[in-house]
Amino acid sequence: MTRAIKIFWKIFLIGFLVVVLLITLISFGLFGKMPSLAQLENPSITLASEVYGDDGTMLGKYYKEKGNRSFVQYKDISKHVVDALVATEDERFYDHSGIDGRSLARAIFFMGKEGGGSTITQQLALNMFDERAENKLARLLQKIKENIIAVKLERNFTKQEILALYLNTVSFSDNVYGIRNASRTFFSKEPDRLNVEEAAVLIGMLKATGTYNPRTNYKASFERRNTVLDQMARNKYLSDAKAAALKKDPIKLNYKKLNENNGIAPYFLDVIREELKKWCSEHKKQDGDNYDIYEDGLHVYTTINPRMQLYAEEAVAKHLPVLQRVLASQRSLKTDAVWKGHANVLEASMRNSDRWKSLKAEGLSEDEIRKSFRQKVRMKVFAWNSKREKDTIMSPLDSIKYHREMLQTAFMVTDPMTGHVKAWVGGIDFKNYKYDHVNLKTKRQVGSSIKPFLYSLAIEEYGFTPETMCEATQQYFPGSGYVPANPNPKVSGVRTMATGLAYSINEVAAYIIKQTTPKRFAEFLAQINIPTKVQPYPSISLGTCELSLYEMMWGYSMFPTGGVSIKPVCITRIEDKNGNVLARFDAERKEVISQATAYTMARMMQGAVDYGTAAGLRSRLGIAEMGGKTGTTNDNSDAWFFGYTPQLMAGVWIGCDDRFIRLEGGLGYGGAAARPIWEAFFAKAFQDKTLGLDRQARFVQPENMRNQYYDYLGPIEHTPPPGAEGEDVGNGGADAYLDKPDTQNIPTESKEAMEEQKVLQEATSTKNQISKDSALPADTKKKKGFFRRLFGKKEEN
Repeated sequence: MTRAIKIFWKIFLIGFLVVVLLITLISFGLFGKMPSLAQLENPSITLASEVYGDDGTMLGKYYKEKGNRSFVQYKDISKHVVDALVATEDERFYDHSGIDGRSLARAIFFMGKEGGGSTITQQLALNMFDERAENKLARLLQKIKENIIAVKLERNFTKQEILALYLNTVSFSDNVYGIRNASRTFFSKEPDRLNVEEAAVLIGMLKATGTYNPRTNYKASFERRNTVLDQMARNKYLSDAKAAALKKDPIKLNYKKLNENNGIAPYFLDVIREELKKWCSEHKKQDGDNYDIYEDGLHVYTTINPRMQLYAEEAVAKHLPVLQRVLASQRSLKTDAVWKGHANVLEASMRNSDRWKSLKAEGLSEDEIRKSFRQKVRMKVFAWNSKREKDTIMSPLDSIKYHREMLQTAFMVTDPMTGHVKAWVGGIDFKNYKYDHVNLKTKRQVGSSIKPFLYSLAIEEYGFTPETMCEATQQYFPGSGYVPANPNPKVSGVRTMATGLAYSINEVAAYIIKQTTPKRFAEFLAQINIPTKVQPYPSISLGTCELSLYEMMWGYSMFPTGGVSIKPVCITRIEDKNGNVLARFDAERKEVISQATAYTMARMMQGAVDYGTAAGLRSRLGIAEMGGKTGTTNDNSDAWFFGYTPQLMAGVWIGCDDRFIRLEGGLGYGGAAARPIWEAFFAKAFQDKTLGLDRQARFVQPENMRNQYYDYLGPIEHTPPPGAEGEDVGNGGADAYLDKPDTQNIPTESKEAMEEQKVLQEATSTKNQISKDSALPADTKKKKGFFRRLFGKKEEN
């Protein structure tokens, strides 16, 4: 053996040993941590958590930027996708063991000009790294790692498993990750439903996601799809004739990318996100780490019904633009007079804006920043159109005013028997208005919508019945003052309790709380599960307290359920990525009033939707039985409507975030501003036969009331008493009743009225009822049959 040959073999062996040693050291992680087989097999470490509606429809996801993946098994991927991938990316995939020597040699010889040398397995290995190395040395080390991982993958997994892992981790156009997301985004279908040409479009993107995006670069994507079809024909996955025919067809996209702004029920998803974060912080996986909603691929099943959610959003979009035009036409808004005295609101909005913070960071003075807020620029603003935005030119300050002058809404629908939330609309547009007006933290004055709780207390504990006669006069509370704050001379005398509720007469509510006492009513609100602690002012009988729509719905649940308070339920169960149930959620139930009281209230509240403040609602919808109640606060700052049938319950709030911006005139009260949204939703819901709603459903009458009827339930006057509820109902604020008045200076006529009230209270205290013949004014002894019909008794001739 010559010296040269010895030197050659010596160099070769040393080189070989160095390579083996280098590979060994890399494999053991000396040059950076290597992914474990468990990590390679289970990409759920970066899987998005998915949220589903009650029919299995996916509502949305929670993910980090590169974690927006949805795992799908090989059997659930169209064969056309697999064929297109192998034909285009790795023709000899089924023959090699992770590294294709022929492709590698071609890549080295032609310097990559004739295509790369990486196999699908090697590309999968590369996808396991967080980022691609930049400099040549680091890239060389990463390439060696890829080859090591590729060999490990081929030894431990089947070809089908490798293909599934690859398709679940690869990136498509528009920052979409994984074949399932790509299929849903570009064609609105599951990956097992993809046809040949759709599969070719998606696989064609993999070469260059930006270049071959069919949404933004149709021509390039079309040509790339045809190249993929040619490759499929070349590798005998398609006939030449079939490929030629398909190449003539245009790309037919059905593009719908879900994100937090355009998904179903975005406000609801945002609320659920926080609930899930809390749940994850309290529950651990088998490895001891807490669950992570952004990485663990949880499947969250909610109570939302997508069809009802759609009807709820449609109802809002139908009615709010009408009210908005009315609001915008008001002189106070057109002349900017509404902002007089509220410069602090605009100042706070400017300072909290991104523009202010950005200009402040650039070193501009506050005077310079304020000046820039008055300079007109081109911008996009919210608008009631299909895109929910429009291009315009206005100053940033005017933009702040414009957006704050938008009417907001809250709309929630539940199944009263289960507590399941079926629809949740927290505002008019999640993209522009992230603040949720439904949830527990958002509180507004509730106005007359609180009165059914007060009436329930009076029936449950104080012997009141629908026909109990109540004073319809301003009530004086020693040490507090008058309720209502402003006297209404047009409402006087006595009214039945039923009439007081139907027409929302404030004076009747004031009379009732005087009998029950404010302290007991405040305690009762806590008893029926209203979370907010309400202070015992006499004015709470008119709804001066502030509560959220969520807790009002919680409170109203006792009426259709026969006295059982049911906390609204949003999530039914949570599963891990493999479908194992991690948690189930049941409704919190508590009996708070008797079944007889609940039934009496449900039937009595029909007065509001037949003849009262929401007159005609029941007949327009053609519903056999329902209950409802409007609510309005001072100056129409807040408008409410709650209504329910035996099967479904919903609540609506309308108002502006700034309470000094409000509707003027007759459109501002609950029956005109809030009720139409409720009605539009229920009209749609009852038309949808798939929802199983029955217009003829009736409330369950308690057994002990079956053979009993009210001999006299009092007249319902079909003409509303003036000022019962409408513009400026005079609720006032709780503070208006804190100061003790000077009783020595009460006008003589007021003292006389107080004495008359005292005598009347004493006369009615034994039975809380006055004889119909002696107590009723002559003009109210008409149309006595309403509540007879309501409770099923035939009216006498």
